[in-house]
Amino acid sequence: MKMTGNTILITGGTSGIGLGLALRLHEAGNKVIVAGRRKELLDGITAEHPGIDALVLDVADPDSIARARETVAASHPGLNVLVNNAGIMLRENLLDPAELPAAEDHVTVNLLGTIRMTYAFLPLLVGKDDAVVMNVTSALAFVPYPSTPTYSATKAALHSFSESLRFQLAGADAGVQVIEVVPPGVRTTLLGQQDSDQSMPLDDFLTETFDLLREKPDAKELVVERAGFIRDAQANGSYDDVLAMISGS
Repeated sequence: MKMTGNTILITGGTSGIGLGLALRLHEAGNKVIVAGRRKELLDGITAEHPGIDALVLDVADPDSIARARETVAASHPGLNVLVNNAGIMLRENLLDPAELPAAEDHVTVNLLGTIRMTYAFLPLLVGKDDAVVMNVTSALAFVPYPSTPTYSATKAALHSFSESLRFQLAGADAGVQVIEVVPPGVRTTLLGQQDSDQSMPLDDFLTETFDLLREKPDAKELVVERAGFIRDAQANGSYDDVLAMISGS
């Protein structure tokens, strides 16, 4: 992925990692479109950061995705990068049937949202110079956090989806790079860990991630050092120990 001169759509861009990516990419000289559900937050971002555009989008709603595609195709025909970042993360008690709707929401937003966005926007990217689909997953795709079982499962599914997407695009010579971003726990409001000493400061995560992207613009995965031991747990034989550690956190 080139670092400047792109036209980039970022879902879930009103807070946390999504907003952080948006601001860093905007500062690097890219045209950034921040997408999110709440217009008042989008209006605040565009007012505070002139040059960033906004798009009302609910990735849980197929009709909203379809409208967004038509809007972006008309307003930003040069779109060449899609960042699938929108997601939710909630604790669940699997012994409580009342929590099933929370599990279903994870699948709808985290998994189906990304899949639907990819199906809708990929045709706009194919044939564009330096086209990229960037999927933000999680280190928990590789070792789950048992307190967030469906979140972890959706991120594991997105890792698999990203692998298949990359393979199909390469086989079709579509010219679209697929990058998976694999964050550790980061200090955001996603699970209320914005003040957690156990989570990585957002600015540190963004700086290391962008450094990795500059060093390896053809990277398939961007894994900061703090996420590496989880990402590689299965391969290096430490899976059970890492799962036990995560379970106690």
